[in-house]
Amino acid sequence: MKKFGFTLAEVLITLGIIGVVAALTMPVLVANHRKKVVETRLAKFYSTMNQAIQRAEADYGDKTNWDILESGFNEDADGNQTTPKSLEWFNKYLKPYLNLTKAEYDGNSTGKMLAYFPDGSLAFISQGSIIFYPQAKDYEKEDKENGGFNRNQKTCGTKYFTFYFYPWSNAANNKYHYNKGVEPYMYNWDGTEEMLRNNNSLGCKEDVSIERAYCTALIQMNGWKIPKDYPLRF
Repeated sequence: MKKFGFTLAEVLITLGIIGVVAALTMPVLVANHRKKVVETRLAKFYSTMNQAIQRAEADYGDKTNWDILESGFNEDADGNQTTPKSLEWFNKYLKPYLNLTKAEYDGNSTGKMLAYFPDGSLAFISQGSIIFYPQAKDYEKEDKENGGFNRNQKTCGTKYFTFYFYPWSNAANNKYHYNKGVEPYMYNWDGTEEMLRNNNSLGCKEDVSIERAYCTALIQMNGWKIPKDYPLRF
């Protein structure tokens, strides 16, 4: 009886086909994994921060009566800068109610502080703005490449996401943050998905004049899932 097998040429052709398929599919798999990490950590961060705020209210009263979160530094009697105001505020109101690996001043001249979470994410905070990196290593890389100015605004909506905490003002342009906890950045938002997507300054699209701060709200609107027609690539 004759025995049949694969020739060397057939084996090489098969391996070549497998390699081509892998090369085509791996970028998609990596991008999908990154999206899943972003979705999971965004939802967790939102929940964690607002639970901490609720717990802090039990000790410090309604958040609208808390000290206002400011940028800059405290000063001693001689006018010398001491501790960042954001770090002092964070240590008082939120740090006791969060599980962190560390919280520290980032060395920036504006006095921003960093909060590192056990899942590998990071947030930096100053004057109401909370910039959240699902991967802390992305922040560290951008900060180094950007000469200590923290972030590359072109990666807003992919590597970092903008939240806002400013419950003190009931001005019309702050209505989505007044008396609220940590929320996706919705300052000046008119309530429409159209503005979240297409605003020329802050919309979740490729070209904007400032940064894509509204991307976070767009993802929240979709149940903390990145929409299938999300305009940015991971």
